Amino acid sequence: MFFFTRLFFFVGEHLYASYRNIKLRLAKEKLTQQDKAILLKLFSYYTRLNATHKREFEEKVEWFIAEKHFLPRGDLKAVTQEMKLLIAATAVMVTFGFPRVTLKHFRKILIYTDSYYSTINQQYHQGEVNPKLGIIVLSWENFVRGFINQEDGINLGVHEIAHAMKLENQIHYNQESNFFNPTLWRRFAEHAAVETEKILNDEQTIFRSSAAKNQHEFFAVALEVFFERSVELKSYNQKLYQSLVYLLKQDPLVLAREV
Repeated sequence: MFFFTRLFFFVGEHLYASYRNIKLRLAKEKLTQQDKAILLKLFSYYTRLNATHKREFEEKVEWFIAEKHFLPRGDLKAVTQEMKLLIAATAVMVTFGFPRVTLKHFRKILIYTDSYYSTINQQYHQGEVNPKLGIIVLSWENFVRGFINQEDGINLGVHEIAHAMKLENQIHYNQESNFFNPTLWRRFAEHAAVETEKILNDEQTIFRSSAAKNQHEFFAVALEVFFERSVELKSYNQKLYQSLVYLLKQDPLVLAREV
């Protein structure tokens, strides 16, 4: 009986996955020349890619937009195509080393105009990730600030996508988990622990103090620095930088040279 029950659920899951993939293929739209022009103008990571990587990046952006529901919240009346493009491009940049990872669990992206008040913990937030509800929440004004200064190591989009990515790695039902190599994660975690101690001891470090809150927060802050201050991070701690290169299966400095 147990065997047939498991078989029933297994077949059911695969039938649903097949139905969803067909639905997504019908919903997926090719990026227009205007879309690509927006990315070239505003998204430097995409701009630096060679032609082959650009096509891969564009296709993954198309899939991300097709998979997600972008929902306006608060004072925001509508989600524009530019908003979808830049949020999707950020997610694709962070996950670019994993072609099949699209953060399937997180199907809804809620967008506020500015910092918003959470009734759960009675605090204002710039963004958050809720794995229980499968949502990523962003405040657009703070998200955009990450593009105004792309060298300060502060990027809300990268930060929240990093949280979602780490959680997605642990979610098993959608066949998108365990993409992080456990050995490589432990290697990164060892370097992260050393840097956390530096922060707690008020020693000089490239990471801001909030990174010491816990391992999840350090990972999110580390990815902000990894993508925005690649040269400085590599110079500051080459072993930590290299551990992220191996873990994420990409090196922003190498991609930049391949143009």
